Amino acid sequence: MNVKPALPWRDTDVQIEGPGVAEFQRLFLDTWRKQKGPDLATPSYFPKLKEDGNALVRAVGSTPGETNRLTFVAYVSAITFAEHSVHLTNAYFIPDDQILKAFTDAARRGVDVKLIVPSTTDSRLAIDAQRYSYSRLLKAGVKVYERHNALLHAKTAVIDGVWSTVGSTNMDYWSFVSNDEVNAVILSREVAVEMERMFAKDLAESEEVQWNTWKHRPLADKIREWVAHLFLRWL
Repeated sequence: MNVKPALPWRDTDVQIEGPGVAEFQRLFLDTWRKQKGPDLATPSYFPKLKEDGNALVRAVGSTPGETNRLTFVAYVSAITFAEHSVHLTNAYFIPDDQILKAFTDAARRGVDVKLIVPSTTDSRLAIDAQRYSYSRLLKAGVKVYERHNALLHAKTAVIDGVWSTVGSTNMDYWSFVSNDEVNAVILSREVAVEMERMFAKDLAESEEVQWNTWKHRPLADKIREWVAHLFLRWL
């Protein structure tokens, strides 16, 4: 019997050193206390942090039930004020109207907007809901690519060659409203160059969704995408 090999995992991690670590630690301890974990407030958990490197780093976290939605604000603000390029990779891409508007407005004002999203994942409904937004994006000039040959799990973005983010936040309802999430937002041209290199490698393993082909997809596909979009909060 031939067994189809499992797809390799494609993710992005980042190691942070220096004063920026303190905010990630605070977010962890806040969540630890909410989950009623044992007390960790001992000196060994709070080492002295020395400056390391020249990148500006901020931890941006969100918590279920909170109204600040900081990860959402960070993404929308960065896309809204982009001047040259928005290159985003996301594992679960089911954006709301405000996110879609940020992408389409950016593309219409001449920003190079490229999105890499999965071609397959653990939920067919999630893929259908993701594809529901393609028409609106493509008609505005946003370039959409589906990553093949891997199970895409990365959630990253690099904007204008200087603003980068790596984290746990998906571009969907649950990440922005219902989940504990944290992203590192990094201001550094050096880091952005590395992020662009990774993005280019993923593009080479992706297939662009072409509007002229997409608009002629079968009616059954359109209906399935519409149904998935209606029930996206329960996926």
